[in-house]
Amino acid sequence: MKKVNEAPLFAKLQQFAQAKPISFHVPGHKSGMVFPDIGRKYFEPILPIDLTELTGLDDLHASSGVIDEAQNLASKWFGSNNTYFLVGGSTVGNLAMILARCSAGDKVLVQRNSHKSIMNGLELSGAKPIFLTPEFEERVNRYIAPSVDTVKKAVKSNPDSKALILTYPDYYGRAYPIKEMIDIAHSYHIPVLVDEAHGVHFSLDGNFPPSALKLGADVVVQSAHKMAPAMTMASYLHIKSSIVQTNHIEFYLQTLQSSSPSYPLLASLDLARYYLEGLTKADIMKVENSARELRHYLNNCSLWDVLHPEMGIDDPLKITLQVKQNADVSTIVAFLESEGVYPELWSDKQILFVHGLAPLHDFDRINHIVEIINQQLKLKARSATIDSENQLFIEKIKKLPLSYEEMKRRQVKQMSWDVLENHIAAEAIIPYPPGIPMIVKGEVVTKNHIKMFHNLMEQGIHFQNPKIKDGIKVFLP
Repeated sequence: MKKVNEAPLFAKLQQFAQAKPISFHVPGHKSGMVFPDIGRKYFEPILPIDLTELTGLDDLHASSGVIDEAQNLASKWFGSNNTYFLVGGSTVGNLAMILARCSAGDKVLVQRNSHKSIMNGLELSGAKPIFLTPEFEERVNRYIAPSVDTVKKAVKSNPDSKALILTYPDYYGRAYPIKEMIDIAHSYHIPVLVDEAHGVHFSLDGNFPPSALKLGADVVVQSAHKMAPAMTMASYLHIKSSIVQTNHIEFYLQTLQSSSPSYPLLASLDLARYYLEGLTKADIMKVENSARELRHYLNNCSLWDVLHPEMGIDDPLKITLQVKQNADVSTIVAFLESEGVYPELWSDKQILFVHGLAPLHDFDRINHIVEIINQQLKLKARSATIDSENQLFIEKIKKLPLSYEEMKRRQVKQMSWDVLENHIAAEAIIPYPPGIPMIVKGEVVTKNHIKMFHNLMEQGIHFQNPKIKDGIKVFLP
């Protein structure tokens, strides 16, 4: 690690805790004095810095001290005009950037395979989304992003759009020519808002795709907890724009985030920047070599193929296993978990491993598990399944048949899957993870949607609706 700027917020909290002050303030655990014994072992080390807005500790929503200093250091490191610490995940950042820019009735160009928080932000704003269909990429066997041509046509047809909203990279770490899309939008004075939840480490000096912030995006939201050493929910929002107004973003962040933000989460954001800034080229090379070696061992399994990353396009720390046609994904995942190996996510045909920023050392265990899989799990003769995923999105540019305001006025009814075709969904259907709606609220349900749902259910994919097997809610005419 190289010598870098300190972590001022963490240092202040540490100094405060070491002074052992008498607490006549919240939180109620009183720096750990009041806490159930059953959990003390795990929580005790962090409770002394779980504080509130005391003198010298600053205020997230009106920062002028150590939080402001920590955010400024992050802004300098990531290359933004302003960086804000988020304690509500990238979700709150996505909501804030949409609400700050979009109002009821505004046209908004949106990548269709976006996270549910983007869809929720659109509904809350009352905007009129124009969905841009992603291209199905045969090499990686999934949808990635809209083509540059689709973006160009959408912008040219809707020059009065208030924003272009993109997701970069995808959950699996694959990037695309976002710079061209940003330039197209900017030529029409349309700002580009980017959900970069999985790209916080793209600012490192390694073989990573470039960050959308570096490529000219106006607002970029990153989940620091996904790839950097920050606590769950800790995220960043970066602004580098002459179009989006900073004070509007600040208003919605204050409105949507807790008035009692977690200081451990804030400190972990300070420390995450400190850690990233301190990594040397040699440190990053060790991590990339470790990911390469992990791919080598995983590639020895007969039940899957390892997708190898393309330089500058794929995140080398995301490892995707393409499960073979006659292998059962849910059986493989269950076996991996029984051996103490937990993937990040799995779909009906892929399994994702997230390597992280630390080199692995237990390759012998990985090799042993692969050998056991080869011995105990065999390929089975299976008839070919109907692969409807690459026909899930037909129109390149698509509007919803109802506005969000119209949806509020419509009555809804629960309907079973066998009669859903051609009805308008009154709720989103979301496999989770990755949290990207298969059907968005207000979208017409197609035959391919229904086929895909049944296929995913057969594979044991989790949906964020416990009663989804019986059907979904639809809008009545």
